[in-house]
Amino acid sequence: MAGLYIHIPFCASRCIYCGFYSTTSLKLRQRYVDAVCREMILRGEKFLPPKGRSVARNEVRGEIIDTIYFGGGTPSQLTIPQLEQLFLYIDKVYSLTTHLSPLTPEITIEMNPDDVTPAWADVLPRLGVNRVSMGAQTFNDERLRFLHRRHTARQVPEAVKILRNAGIRNISIDLMYGFPGETLDDWQRDIDSALALNVEHISAYCLMVEEGTLLWRLKMKDEKLKMPDEELERLMYEVLIDKLTAAGYEHYEISNFAKPGYRSRHNSSYWQDVPYIGLGAAAHSYDLKYRSYNVADIQQYIEAIERGELPSEQEVIDEDTHYNDRITVALRTSDGLDLTTLSNRHRHYCMREAQRFLDDGLLQLSDNRLSLTRKGLFVSDYVMSSLIMV
Repeated sequence: MAGLYIHIPFCASRCIYCGFYSTTSLKLRQRYVDAVCREMILRGEKFLPPKGRSVARNEVRGEIIDTIYFGGGTPSQLTIPQLEQLFLYIDKVYSLTTHLSPLTPEITIEMNPDDVTPAWADVLPRLGVNRVSMGAQTFNDERLRFLHRRHTARQVPEAVKILRNAGIRNISIDLMYGFPGETLDDWQRDIDSALALNVEHISAYCLMVEEGTLLWRLKMKDEKLKMPDEELERLMYEVLIDKLTAAGYEHYEISNFAKPGYRSRHNSSYWQDVPYIGLGAAAHSYDLKYRSYNVADIQQYIEAIERGELPSEQEVIDEDTHYNDRITVALRTSDGLDLTTLSNRHRHYCMREAQRFLDDGLLQLSDNRLSLTRKGLFVSDYVMSSLIMV
């Protein structure tokens, strides 16, 4: 199996915390969509699918494409005809059937709540989209304005209702905690508001001050902008886990919770070492042996594609790099790291370094799988960095 990721870098406005590559200029949307379609063709020319097969195949290793993910940016900033054009080329190049069946790929699109209109929602099932991910972030309008989010708190339940009416039965929302001045009670109210929506998936992240973002510049200028201390952030994370698991959500990855059967298949493929194809500016591709990176500049990306060139750099994934990658992604999940997938050398190294964390109750070992305990979740970065090979 393999995943297909399509990066849509357009945003109507830029959130103060965002470190992803994006642009607020919409004038290049059509040229960009044309370029992504052309990139599909350029990559597709590297392979010929078996005669008579009507499945998408990875151009390098020949896997069936099992998931498609439109991320950003804000994919819902595309027009409906532009989205339809992308799906036309996906079907044309990758020969992907999108009829509903037990083998239907998971097809996700990220949307802003205020972009969810009946017209937009109604077209999604027709194109095969069966999962929508929305950035709710918070249900407090003051904090939404602080983040420079475009939507209001009331638009989130309205968007969920519109999507349900259109037949979307798999909805994920993002939440954020750790705002300046936010209390534990504030955070619990946000969680309760999210649970009231009865969505299938919830992702929750602590607000991070990432260098180069507007939030970073604000914090550098304003000494009064105080972020919560580590103890409060820990308590917020504890409350998040307790309330969501009590409500029936499975805590299957550090920041992700799903109702049974609704884990994100696409994101899980990243954590499970599954190959993927990335299309668009700043997108990454991976085939177990190589990782490639498209240029993170929309103008350069478009111009290269129009010349018939793939604007990407490539790195070889050697055995040690692959081991380090497995440590930093697999240990994020409740399934943990399958030690039988490691070479003898890497397995011995891993267990030697892991022993002190097993003794301290930060890691646990069961059926040849190494995973973080609940106690270990709070120091996951430290544990994982201690297991990688330098």
